[in-house]
Amino acid sequence: MAALTCQLRQDRKGMMWDLLLYVPTVIFLVSLGAKLWFGSNQTWSYLLVFLASYFAIAGANRIFSTRLMLLPTSPVSLSVDKKQVTVNLRNGKTVDLVKNVRYFSDYAGKSFGLTGMDLEGKRRQYVMHKGQFSDDVQYQKLVSLLRVFA
Repeated sequence: MAALTCQLRQDRKGMMWDLLLYVPTVIFLVSLGAKLWFGSNQTWSYLLVFLASYFAIAGANRIFSTRLMLLPTSPVSLSVDKKQVTVNLRNGKTVDLVKNVRYFSDYAGKSFGLTGMDLEGKRRQYVMHKGQFSDDVQYQKLVSLLRVFA
């Protein structure tokens, strides 16, 4: 069986959903933290501002690395074989996941995660979204191939 290669594209629709999730959450946490800072309990303000900054960083990483693929270590193509998974990154490097390759699917079937060891012995993790693939048929073929690694 030949390897299946998929070119990934930006998922702007998913990016909008992520923005609708993270931006109001960060704004709410910062505003509540500011209210408590100028109010009676400043201790809780530190916690809320910390949570807001954590969600802001996590949301920005999710949007820039997986949805828009702008970071240098963002995957731009994926090739799946029975024995290994090859991920081409935006910076031109190729990562071959050859050992302990695991496939994790979400319950809705709209995204999946890949983990494994590369040839250098480093642990790698990648998240792919359904909107990054050109069509549903290609996504379903890839998911069925990846189930070998589940």
